[in-house]
Amino acid sequence: MDYKKLQNGSDIRGVALEGIEGQHVNLTEQACRDIGRGFALWLRQRLGKDTLRVSVGRDSRLSGPTLCNWLCSAMSEQGIQVTDIGMASTPAMFMSTVAGAQPYDASVMITASHLPFNRNGFKFFTKDGGLEKQDIAAILAFAAGDEATGLPATQAQKGEFMDDYAAILVDKVRTATGEEKPLDGFRIVVDAGNGAGGFYVEKVLQPLGANTKGSQFLDPDGSFPNHIPNPEDGAAMEAITAAVNANKADLGIIFDTDVDRAGAVLADGSELNRNRIIAMLAVILLREHPGTTIVTDSITSTGLAEFIAKRGGIHHRFKRGYRNVINESIRLNAAGQDSQLAIETSGHGALKENYFLDDGAYLVTKLLIELARGKKEGYTLASLIDDLAEPAESKELRLNILPEDFKTCGQQVLDDLQAYAANQPGWTIAPNNYEGVRVNLDAGHGNGWFLLRLSLHDPLLPLNIESDEVGGVLTIARELARFLLGREGLDTSKLADFVG
Repeated sequence: MDYKKLQNGSDIRGVALEGIEGQHVNLTEQACRDIGRGFALWLRQRLGKDTLRVSVGRDSRLSGPTLCNWLCSAMSEQGIQVTDIGMASTPAMFMSTVAGAQPYDASVMITASHLPFNRNGFKFFTKDGGLEKQDIAAILAFAAGDEATGLPATQAQKGEFMDDYAAILVDKVRTATGEEKPLDGFRIVVDAGNGAGGFYVEKVLQPLGANTKGSQFLDPDGSFPNHIPNPEDGAAMEAITAAVNANKADLGIIFDTDVDRAGAVLADGSELNRNRIIAMLAVILLREHPGTTIVTDSITSTGLAEFIAKRGGIHHRFKRGYRNVINESIRLNAAGQDSQLAIETSGHGALKENYFLDDGAYLVTKLLIELARGKKEGYTLASLIDDLAEPAESKELRLNILPEDFKTCGQQVLDDLQAYAANQPGWTIAPNNYEGVRVNLDAGHGNGWFLLRLSLHDPLLPLNIESDEVGGVLTIARELARFLLGREGLDTSKLADFVG
């Protein structure tokens, strides 16, 4: 098969199990073994040495053990000293390259994040962070060939790292608070969605003194019998909110499958995700690093920008894609502009203080420190974002692009919209916009904004609309429909249905 089709940006993803009509397995044994060989070749070339140690972990997916065996076997055949960590989180696998008694040269995480049960894939790390798109392309090019390292074969070993990783988080809280059990007296519930995040209860929260009764779906189960492990999923957020309310918890925590994303629910049952979790982290980081820049994706709200500016920070709204926001924050720092946080509204968040690793457990750990601090100083987590202006309404529509060359078609729509928007009364093209066309609309024209952009990978033009008044989203959609409806090459039926 054409292995290039398995590339998904800076990851490899594919179908690992039959079970969904029309989706056939392409992460075959041969593919996984070739990818393992390809990574061995790439790693030897990149690091320039023959003795290489690689850790491999996996989330709870049903196909994980099998894919792990194939991958570990293939790398061992190429002379790599492989350690199978077993059940792990994606952030922990990166940390295995920089922490512990003897850090590994590289690591692999077997995961497909929140995708359906039949999917799986690979994420790769060195001590410099996650691999980039060009690195994945090189690995797959090696996989498609028949080259070998020529090194003598080794035997894969079993190992453990999650205890070390959890201890790092525990120590972070204890050092920040100066207490052995700073969460004593707090009820904190976790919903792991049957992914890999259940460790956080026993290995982090309980050693810090928290009462975790009411936590749910902690046991790994790759069929995901309760809900999709995804903080953006409505059913998942309803589940953790119900747990917070039923147990009168001080905080609820929800992870995605491989724990690189997280969401939370406050004691009053309000969700802490999207703009709200970004705002709360911004408060914390701006206190620690006055004037820092917060890099976000392109669909964050006007209210968030005002919230950050009010506290002396800089909001740098960039492109969608967690690697995009992380790399932009790294670029700003290299250029001399301090940026402590890169975060998407999806919950992918990376801090400068933590290797710019998108780590849901680390973000939540920052909240735990703030929770304990608030108890001492007489404030709650909710009070930190009391003045965050949130939209009255929001809506996302995804418009399909019909031609095979969807990028050219989509870009033409955006170019035409840019010209059109410049001449519309009550419309102002947003400055410093790095993705698609973002337009602010005055009162009388919907009192809000819209963003039309080209999807990173799919033949889609996602449309996000927010308004500060009830009925404003519909007003904005109707104004935009005058331009979009009837556009050649664009399926606008969803927009037509919405505007009536």
